[in-house]
Amino acid sequence: MTTPPDRATEDLPTLRGSVPPLREWARVYVIGLFMGSADAVPGVSGGTIALIAGIYERLIDAITAVTPTRVIAFLRALTPLNGGFSLGSAVAVFEEFDGWFVVALVAGVGTAVIAVTRAVHVLDEAAPIVLFGFFFGLIAASAVILLREISIRTPAAAGAAVAGFVIAFVVSGLGEALSGGGLPIVFLAGAVAVSAMILPGISGSLLLVILSQYTRMSEALSEFLDGLAGVATGDAATEAVTGPGREVVTFIVGGLVGLFTISRVIRAALDTYREPTLAFLVALVVGALRAPVTTLGGEEYGVTWTNADIGTFAGVAVAGAVLVFVLDWYAVDIDLESA
Repeated sequence: MTTPPDRATEDLPTLRGSVPPLREWARVYVIGLFMGSADAVPGVSGGTIALIAGIYERLIDAITAVTPTRVIAFLRALTPLNGGFSLGSAVAVFEEFDGWFVVALVAGVGTAVIAVTRAVHVLDEAAPIVLFGFFFGLIAASAVILLREISIRTPAAAGAAVAGFVIAFVVSGLGEALSGGGLPIVFLAGAVAVSAMILPGISGSLLLVILSQYTRMSEALSEFLDGLAGVATGDAATEAVTGPGREVVTFIVGGLVGLFTISRVIRAALDTYREPTLAFLVALVVGALRAPVTTLGGEEYGVTWTNADIGTFAGVAVAGAVLVFVLDWYAVDIDLESA
């Protein structure tokens, strides 16, 4: 077997030598579980969990290390082209973007997202007031915490804050129009939501709520998984998979595009125009407070807001807010301005 000429065989790592210990795998997987659980509910950021766990910089480095050049080099090393197949060369490229760390983290995030969205799907059908009241509390508490962490000292920052609030408030009122949108809306939702998931304090699921895609995607993922199980056991036809599968795949593709494009734009904006960018992002959270109430009042749920409904909504909102404040208590050393 030959190897590409740019790297000597003796310098290449082995697959066995590159695999981290099981203890390290388990640690990163558990962090992924917490990040996924946070990302799956609006108002709580997986990026915040990454900061608490001490892996935020490693995560950003891994994402930014994924470049077209490295992807091409990785794929070429696994084909008989350009000098022959070289597992060592592929492993070397894989290590350059911390591949094993990414695999373990994504596995944990994926497990948590599936579990949480299944629970959300059940609550959405059985107790929507409880579900969206809890979301309101999460969003409100996150807004309070984030507002404490930023300062608006320039006209540019003030203008960005107003723009962020107006955009979130207006878009939150377009629920029924957006929720019935086609695959382009799903693609856009995936792009903006996943790109926001790596930002501390800003929840990707919150953006799904603003775009009225949160319950839609939770339902699509649940139906897709049920369809896969049904096909595997012979209890369902392939049509049970293809319908929701189109939305799930479109969302994932949009998420990958957003992760490697929009997220980089946001990071660049934070580096160059930190104060206005933070003001805009935090204002999105404040403007999004309209979304849970508007959603419940729409045609899909048709809540008329009796005293009992208001009491239930307020009670679970307080519970959600307390949860976020407790999380913030353990994240007291996090400085959003320097993230």
